[in-house]
This record gives sequence, C-alpha cells and structure tokens, in this order.
Amino acid sequence: MFSPYEVDIKTERQIFVNDIPTRKDSTISSFSTFQPPTGSCSTPGYPADSWVQQEYFETQQESYFPEEPVNFEFFELPHGQMTPSHESHIEVEECDKPLLNHFIDKVAKLIFPILDANQHQSAQTDIILPALEMNKCYLHCCLSIAAIHMRSTEVRGTEQLNADIMRHRYATISELCEALNRDTDHAQILEATLGMIFFQCSVGRPDDSLPDIPWHQHFQAAASLVEKLELPSILTAVAKSGAPHHPPFNMTLTAWIDILGSTMVGRSPAFADAYRELNIAKCSAGLAELMGCEDHIMFLISEIACLEARKLEGMEEIMLCKYIEILGNEISMSEVSPGTVKSAISATGAVRPKQLSINMTCAFRLAARIYLCTMVPGFNIGQQSITDLITSFVEVMDFIPAGVEGFDRALIWPLLVAGSVSLPTSPFRAMFAERVKRLGDAANLGSFGRIRELFKDIWSINEAGLVAGDYRSVHWRDVMQQKGWDSLLI
Repeated sequence: MFSPYEVDIKTERQIFVNDIPTRKDSTISSFSTFQPPTGSCSTPGYPADSWVQQEYFETQQESYFPEEPVNFEFFELPHGQMTPSHESHIEVEECDKPLLNHFIDKVAKLIFPILDANQHQSAQTDIILPALEMNKCYLHCCLSIAAIHMRSTEVRGTEQLNADIMRHRYATISELCEALNRDTDHAQILEATLGMIFFQCSVGRPDDSLPDIPWHQHFQAAASLVEKLELPSILTAVAKSGAPHHPPFNMTLTAWIDILGSTMVGRSPAFADAYRELNIAKCSAGLAELMGCEDHIMFLISEIACLEARKLEGMEEIMLCKYIEILGNEISMSEVSPGTVKSAISATGAVRPKQLSINMTCAFRLAARIYLCTMVPGFNIGQQSITDLITSFVEVMDFIPAGVEGFDRALIWPLLVAGSVSLPTSPFRAMFAERVKRLGDAANLGSFGRIRELFKDIWSINEAGLVAGDYRSVHWRDVMQQKGWDSLLI
C-alpha cells in the first residue's frame, strides 16, 4: 500500500574540446524514497501526514533496500556545484585528444569507486570534469595518467606514449613550481598535487620504470598547501559547530592519503592532531563517503601509525605494550554486532552504499587490529589470534563485491596488511586468488597489481623461514625497500 516512490534523476553533460563538441553524457540515477514527489496525490483514504503511513515507514525503512537515499551535496566541492546542463570546455592540442578521451572513458571511473557508489557516478561530473576544465595543471596530470594507463592496456606505440607521459608530467611539475613561486592559486595547486599522488594508484604495472618524484615528496608540498588554506581548522571548526557539515573534498582526500600513506613510510600522519581532535569530538571528515571506511576507524589507524613511528624511534617495550593494549580496547569498542555485515547488493542488483561502507569498515577494522598486533614484541604469523583475525577478514570479504565492477581496488591497504601475514594454508590465499581471477587483466594494474607482485616476494621469504621453523614475518615495508619501490599502496 505504501511502497516507496521510484525517483529518476537525469543528468546531462556536454564535453567540448577546443570548443568542438566531442561527446554528450546522459546519466539516469534511480533511487527510492518515501517522500512523495511534488504535486503527487496521497494514498486514497489517508491524509499525507497519516500516522498509519508514518508507522509503516518506521517499520519498513530498515527492511526495504532497493537502493538507499543519496546525498548529492555532501562535500564542499573545489569548483562549486555544477548545474546538470553545464557544458565543459576543455582545451587541449589535437595530439592530446585521444589521451583526454581515454582518461574520461577509461580512467576516471577507476579513481573514486566508493564516491560513485554513494552519489551515483557524480565523481566525474562534479569533481573530475570541472577540474579538467578549470585547472591546467590538473589537466596535464590527468593526460600523463591517461598515457600510463593506455600504455598498460592497449597495443600502441610505447615510445610515443612514454614521450607523452614525460611531456605532460614535465608540464605538470613546471606549472606547479611556477604557481608555488608566485604563491598563488593554492587550491588549484593542491588539487593537481593530490591528483599526481592519488591517480597513480589506479594505473600502471608493477614493472613501470619511468623516473618519477616519490609520492611522499609531493605530499610534503600538499601538506604545506593544506596548512596555507587552513583546511584542518576549517574542517574541525565546522564539524564541532553543529552547523550543516560539508567537508572540503580536498581535505578529505588529503586525510585518506595522509593516514594510510604514513604507514608506507613509518611516520606519523602530518595532521594526526586534527584527526585526534575530530575523533574525540566524534565528528566526521567524510572518509566513509569518499573511500568507504568510517572516520573513527581511520582515526584509530592514524593513532596506530603514530605509535609505530614512536616504536621505530626506540620506544620502550613496556610503554609500547601499554599503548597497544589501549588502542586494542578502542578497536574492540567499535566492533559491530553479529549480522551487521551482510550483502551490499539489493534485490534489484543495485549497490547499497551504506551497507557497503559497513562491510568495508569491518575489513579495515580487522586490518587495523592485525597492523596493531604486528607491533607486539615477539609477534609471529603462527599465532592463533592472527590466523583467526585473517579468517574473519576473509569472511567479511565475501560481502564486498568483487570483479571489474567490484571494490577490491578500494581495499588495497587492508588486503596488504592481512595478506602479508597469511600462512600458506590460510583461506586468504584462496580468496585473493579468486578475486584476482575475477578482476582479469585489471588485477595487474595500479596498486592492486603492485600488492599482488609484492605478495609473491613476501610469501616466498616467509615460507622459506617456515621451513626452517621461523615464524617471524618479514615486514612488507622492508620487502618494498629491497625491491626499490617507493609506492603508495592504497
């Protein structure tokens, strides 16, 4: 009697290259709502505000999941909210049109899969296309990323693509340096710098060997820009004010890179104090909406990274164990009740974003606990507690969609942490192999391809130790250093 209304939202966007229309995208997003459309009639026999209708809504809202309500204006966007009829004018040279089209058609959809699931493909229309149009430095960055992806996936002239990669990378760096010297356009520089850091995670093969500036050097510049723009204080002030909360998109992306990237280099996150303040105030930075894992767990990972940095500096074992116990209790307090993790796909085949976030958060929570356990003095991979955690991790992965249209590439860090301490008999190995198979050639690209290659070395070293009765695990960071890798695996 009171089934939800099916609402369709149609978005059209015309893309112009050098003022020539090249394509027109039309997207229709459907979702369900109990709010009647404007001008609709109430159900015969019941007024619009009937208590019967309200009671039905309250009893059905948790059980009916064709799709979940969508918040299309969650973030404060770098270029403001675009109207659906906005026409994008992107100026590129004739020789770069194939790169631009490849980036829009093939690469853009790989970058923010969780945001796209949350907001129905809005990452491209609200974030990427406006930046391509208005930020020349960002455009050069994306064209170099497109060339890297094209070189990895298509049979094309590698020599020409190498030249394209270097040409646009040089143009990006040159424009960044000029803007930094002028000390202007800080927001645009930050946007392009974050693109250079993060987009690389979606493209390229593990054996790519073109010279590049390490991601953490780019991040030092990004962190300086974040400070100049006062984004951490803006985020914390708005979050604690109780006013409508729209986290700055680039601050949220910075936080994601900062927290997980700090584990790559064994240092404390640059903005750990801000995350701690947000965590104490139980405020959001938008991490779940952008990347899938709830803020509280990400903030705990930040604290664990801070503790590891102190451990590497020579912290006393007694104090280390005390902090490990405290953080372990914090993780325990965030545990969800049995049955909370369940299918993230509705009966109609649509992704349920909120359930997907719950499932992904659980995977990150388990990985955070494993990460914390590896810091305990005398840790070894044969401990029953670790094998149980990995088994639980594998069970959670069953509820996260796999394959090319799935979300494995948004789970690089938890996969890395859990997989690096898995035994040959662990269910993780079979689960990972199956998900690699379902990804096809995409399993060789980006950060997923890099951790896949990294696992081969980690498992080989660990298994050689197991044969000799040594259950100590080599740290994945040490193996990366041995391979000469300086990658951001997120």
